[in-house]
Amino acid sequence: MSSSSGLTFKLHPLVIVNISDHYTRIKAQSGSASPPPRVYGCVLGVQTGRTVEIFNSFELHYDATQNVLDRAFLESKQEQYKKVFPKYDVLGWYSTGSDIQDSDMLIHKALTDINESPVYLLLNPAINHAQKDLPIAIFESELHVIEGVPSLIFVNASYTIETVEAERISVDHVAHIKPSDGSSAATQLAAHLTGMHSAIKMLNSRIRVLHHHLVSIQKGEAPYDHSLLRQVSSLIRRLPAIDSSRFQDDFLMEYNDTLLMTYLATITKCSSTMNELVDKFNTAYDKQNRRGGRSTFI
Repeated sequence: MSSSSGLTFKLHPLVIVNISDHYTRIKAQSGSASPPPRVYGCVLGVQTGRTVEIFNSFELHYDATQNVLDRAFLESKQEQYKKVFPKYDVLGWYSTGSDIQDSDMLIHKALTDINESPVYLLLNPAINHAQKDLPIAIFESELHVIEGVPSLIFVNASYTIETVEAERISVDHVAHIKPSDGSSAATQLAAHLTGMHSAIKMLNSRIRVLHHHLVSIQKGEAPYDHSLLRQVSSLIRRLPAIDSSRFQDDFLMEYNDTLLMTYLATITKCSSTMNELVDKFNTAYDKQNRRGGRSTFI
């Protein structure tokens, strides 16, 4: 059954990544348990008029055996997120599974004191290569009269994926370095950078060959080949012109930012190493102090 509220839902990729990460961690911790336990959490966002935009999410503690929701943990997380994201409100909750369960309505009703009409986001973790759409469904709750009894039921609501520039860059980065065939993400990134280095090196060598040949033609050491010169001219016109002051400014800015991040990482690593050294020195010196009665040096 489709929703009749007329609300427009916009879902951001960060929510999908958070739920997927939550499910993957719980599945890894549960070991060989079959099927893996469901995960639960709240979704955060902003409602402006008839548009509901879901930006973020956080996990919930829910005991599925006794159908008990940890309210203290929920209120604590809600307060923490409110300090960082004051404009975000709890819009509803999420869970994993292939279909709605009977206990889902109990959790849904438990959140009505926070949001009078919460949304329910359901992610299906089962892999279906034939499915082209995202394995995500958003549900609203509506009051319907069934066999003369008013009952609250879930109705399907349509949604669209909304992204900002930072999310597009992050998702593209994760997609390119994701582990495959048992290899680590670092190995994938190293292979990607090695391929880029080889391609740039080959391009540079070929440009040097062309430049050397053109210099030879200019000096009269090689005959004019008008067909080859036309091809070289056409190739040069297709290359982007990057020798400009704007490019130099942008390049230097990016280069300085990269160096700054490298320096900060090096300083942090050195500070951590020095901290470990001081701790070890104090431990060793403390043992000598107990034997010889000397005071701690650091």
